[in-house]
Amino acid sequence: MESDASTSPRRRSTSCYSDSGDSSCSEPFSECGSDDLSFTPAAAAGIHRLLLSCAAEASEDAISSLVAELESPSPSLDSLRRAAMELRLLAKHNPDNRVRIAAAGGVRPLVRLLSHADPLLQEHGVTALLNLSICDENKAIIVEAGAIRPLVHALKSAASPAARENAACALLRLSQLDGAAAAAIGRAGAIPLLVSLLETGGARGKKDAATALYALCSGARENRQRAVEAGAVRPLLDLMADPESGMVDKAAYVLHSLVGSGEGRAAAVEEGGIPVLVEMVEVGSSRQKEIATLSLLQICEDNAVYRTMVAREGAIPPLVALSQSSSARPKLKTKAESLIEILRQPRSPSLRAARPTAVVAAE
Repeated sequence: MESDASTSPRRRSTSCYSDSGDSSCSEPFSECGSDDLSFTPAAAAGIHRLLLSCAAEASEDAISSLVAELESPSPSLDSLRRAAMELRLLAKHNPDNRVRIAAAGGVRPLVRLLSHADPLLQEHGVTALLNLSICDENKAIIVEAGAIRPLVHALKSAASPAARENAACALLRLSQLDGAAAAAIGRAGAIPLLVSLLETGGARGKKDAATALYALCSGARENRQRAVEAGAVRPLLDLMADPESGMVDKAAYVLHSLVGSGEGRAAAVEEGGIPVLVEMVEVGSSRQKEIATLSLLQICEDNAVYRTMVAREGAIPPLVALSQSSSARPKLKTKAESLIEILRQPRSPSLRAARPTAVVAAE
């Protein structure tokens, strides 16, 4: 039987992976970023009265007038911008206004703005829809208005980073409607764009992309395969291996959703995920230890070759420590014990001799 000690040259980290103060094992996803509309001091002074009025409830007549402005047959660009911005702010600051705007028929003209050539109108339209989608009652209305494909297009090609990030957030919220919405968003081509945002976006963009990917992959099984095919595993592992990213927890949870499929397990192994997961069991936060243990358990359950690789990576000693920890949750200790039992099962000589680089199939 092989030694439990690792012979891997894997470099051990001495710092905790945690990217949040929460050491519980609840999912590490807060609400997606929302409307960050800001102005220069001069512009802010000029619309101070507007901001104050938008923080209050708007009358049905006032909202209907703004919607009518968007639907005007020949509006000026300035009037469109002002109407869209006011609806955006009304939806941002007051929950009742979100219901009133949808009831007044404001969703469809806002969706049409997503295809407008003016970048500012695109941003106002995307973000107004994002703010409206905070209301659960509005999600179905937005989907029925045909917003998914225009939002995916905005995620791909909107001129401003804020519009692209807010499109990701809006798609996240719509994916929470039901599995059909999540599947439709995946079919519309959102997954590769979110993977690209995960790789190249700013700090907020990466967090929003991870949150959206988690919701989409959890909501529709077919999206997991799309994410794997789009190359999501590599950037997820890079973020998991970098405590400075502030993304360790989020990336680990997205990866866990992907390794629920055979393609995801194969990609995780091929991309070097086993050392990252084993190190997380050893030095991660409580939450990270649990999600890494669950991911390793999925990787190992039905594949003897992968079990050999995980054992060789030195997973058994930290798992034993975890199973004996007085601070670990009983459920986590049980999962760690199950994984230890799997890893200690006899492995055939042919499997022990197998070269990891030759392993390309998950099952």
